[in-house]
Order: sequence, then structure tokens, then C-alpha cells
Amino acid sequence: MSERTLYFDSQHEFLEVLGRGNAVTNALAKSLDLKITARDNWVKLQGEDEAVIGQAERFIELLRQTRGEGMLLPKHTKLYALAGFVEGREDDVAKLFQTRVQTGRRTIHARTFGQQTYLENVLKHDLNFGIGPAGTGKTYLAMATAVDALLAERVGRIILTRPAVEAGETLGFLPGDLHQKIMPYLRPLYDALYDMLDPELIQKHMERGVIEVAPLAYMRGRTLNNSFIVLDEAQNTTPQQMMMFLTRLGYDSKCVVTGDPSQVDLPSGKPSGLYEAVTVLNRVKGIAISKLDETDVVRHELVQKIVTAYRRSRTNEPSLDDVATTTTPEDGAETKGAS
Repeated sequence: MSERTLYFDSQHEFLEVLGRGNAVTNALAKSLDLKITARDNWVKLQGEDEAVIGQAERFIELLRQTRGEGMLLPKHTKLYALAGFVEGREDDVAKLFQTRVQTGRRTIHARTFGQQTYLENVLKHDLNFGIGPAGTGKTYLAMATAVDALLAERVGRIILTRPAVEAGETLGFLPGDLHQKIMPYLRPLYDALYDMLDPELIQKHMERGVIEVAPLAYMRGRTLNNSFIVLDEAQNTTPQQMMMFLTRLGYDSKCVVTGDPSQVDLPSGKPSGLYEAVTVLNRVKGIAISKLDETDVVRHELVQKIVTAYRRSRTNEPSLDDVATTTTPEDGAETKGAS
């Protein structure tokens, strides 16, 4: 039997790389048929195949290198990366952790291959659609890229918008002034923003109009130049609203449209602007359409199971899957990350 012992600089580094408990080391041992002993600041790898031990060592060193670059990976991401390693996708996993953007508070990177493809598309194209279920990081990654572009001065402002209410934008019956009326519907955008930038900087930028969070209705009649625009919950736009929004795009601007086709809140029989847009634009060169699925969920592990269960129960509902199969590389940028 061959063995190899890896030493860490401290127990603190050991815990940040392999995590508390034995979830990662147990999964590594089971996946590669190894015996792994972990203590304090070292881990011993034992097995019959020297090549397999080397594979386990490379995996641990990748986690260690990623930690050294200032990124702490959650358990879910480590186990996802391990599955890729076992499948022989070592280079893909290494590239996964290099697909990242920088916000004021942290470095944000792709956690799944689907997210990697989506993030690469957002960085490359001026108009992007991110489509997928809850928890796949559609909005968060779009906003992270927007903050990165603003801090790097590639754009002059960020505009975040979404339909203000589920079935339209009838705000008059809600109590309070405009800010109080729309805040409950824009809260998720604020939450993501405050996770990326210092509150004082956000307040300063909002007072100067550098960061704007507004309901979709307030986009009408505007031309958005030198801006990074994110339209969230786009499945709840009507075709008219979607066309109005897409034609706001001005010079030196980027736009990301995110939505979940399984959560349309429009009145029964009213078509979704997101579905029409993706169907109409899927062959337009320069527009990227990235599709995420339950394998890209990065929330609690139960969320992935919930999404899968609902998808299986809705076999007769309209889907955007057919659109993906009709797009060719030379026509457009419809993609689905490998998973």
C-alpha cells in the first residue's frame, strides 16, 4: 500500500481548506477508494494505486491554492469540484475557480460549470439572458459583474430593475410614498448589493445616481448609455414591457436579463415577455442565452431537490428547452454549461 502525507502551515489553514467535520475527506476517500487520516495540520492518503493518491493530492492542493488566493469555498462547492475531478475534468475544475469577478467586499467566482459558462457570457457579450430556477445565482452573478465593471470604470453607472409587482405595476393601492411602495419588490436587489459593497459607498453612489434601483415602468422613454443594466424576474414582464426595456440599451452599455420560466406570476393566459424574447432573439448574433438548471443550485442542498421535484411534476408546462437546440454557434450564443 502506498501513502503520502500532506502538511498545512497551521490547523487554521487545514480547517479552511478541508472544512470542519469530515464531509470533504470522507467524500474524497469514498470517491477514490482511499483511506484518509486527518489530524491537526496534516492529512495522510493511503491506497493501492499511486496515481489515485496523486489525484487526491492534486485536488487538495487546488483547494489550498484557491484558499491562498483569498477565496473560501463552501462545502457544496468542494464536493462539486471533487465530482468533476473524479470524472477526469481536473482542468475544467481548475478553470472553474479562475472564472471570477471582483467586488468591493469579496472575490466572487463561479461554483458550477453552468455558472462558469453564464459568467463568461456576461463578461463577453453586451446583451445576456440568464435563465434558470431559484438558487442558481442568476441575479447574484449578474450584479457581481455589474459591480466589477463599475469599480473598474468600464461603465459609469449601474441600473437595477425588475417588475414592481407580480401581475403588473399597479402601485397606487399600496401605502406610503414611491420608495415605500416599491421597496418590498426591489429588496432582493438591495440585499445582493449590500453583500458586495460597503453601505456608505452604496448610499453615496445612489445619491449621485451612479447606482439606481427602480421598477421597470421607470425605464420607459430612456436611453441608457455607459451603463450596466440588470433586469431581474423577467419572466413577469409582458412582451410589450420586454421590448420596451431591451430597446433602452445605449452606447457602451451591457445588459443582463434574468428570469425563471417556472415562476411566472402573470395572469392566466397572459404571455411572458421573457419566453417571447428568448424565442425571437435566440439566433441574433451577439446575444448570449445561458440556461442553468437544478445542478447549478448553490443554496441549501434541499433547494436542488425541491427544484428537481417540481420540474418532474410539471412535464406538460411550456419550456424554453426547445429554443436551446435550435441555436448554432455562428448564429448566436445559446449555451448550457456542462454539469
